[in-house]
Amino acid sequence: MRANFWTDLFDFIAPRTCAICGRRLSSTEECICIKCLCDIPFASFHHHPLDNPMARLFWGLFPVERVAALFYYQPQSPPYRLIHDLKYHYAPETGQYLGRLTATRMVPHGFFDGIDAIIPMPITWLRRLQRGYNQSEEIAKGIHEITGIPVYDKVVKRTKFKGSQTQLNTRERRENVQNAFFLKQPEKIRGKHLLLIDDVITTGATVTACAEELAKAGDTRISVLSIGLTKG
Repeated sequence: MRANFWTDLFDFIAPRTCAICGRRLSSTEECICIKCLCDIPFASFHHHPLDNPMARLFWGLFPVERVAALFYYQPQSPPYRLIHDLKYHYAPETGQYLGRLTATRMVPHGFFDGIDAIIPMPITWLRRLQRGYNQSEEIAKGIHEITGIPVYDKVVKRTKFKGSQTQLNTRERRENVQNAFFLKQPEKIRGKHLLLIDDVITTGATVTACAEELAKAGDTRISVLSIGLTKG
């Protein structure tokens, strides 16, 4: 009762609004209203983590254990504003919420069982300076809140950024991220099952480049989780 009083009071002073439609949130809603939450095109990849549309992007490229995405992502679709705000409008709380939402949906199905550490996809220092944070780290924080799995955010470093991948084809994307990552602490992840976190995956080129660098530690297992998978 006391918590509801303070929540209602803060909402009266500074109303919270849905990150998708802008409607005022009730005291029981977080980040997204119930209507918009029901409209999100959730994927069910975590039910078949070894064989799904996203997992197939990585077949034959690196030994991947499990793969899942929270939802399908298309420009102007309901989740588009969530990702856009997270990346360009300083909304770290949206990333944390999406991490909690993802974990809450997937924990009952055992997706996180046996995973030793979460690795957020690194970004360059310039990108972090421009954005104010690493969006994948914010997502990882939300997952950690639900699962308790530790986040290793200093194991691998993004060493270069050659511009957005948005307009590149698959071959160009892979060339663009060659040697873009550097493994700093191989001893910390050797022998462990790692969960690599990204916000949106299209061709999987950036994730593959990072996973290949992580695999250099030796005796590692790598799973991949993203919030969105671009629907072609």
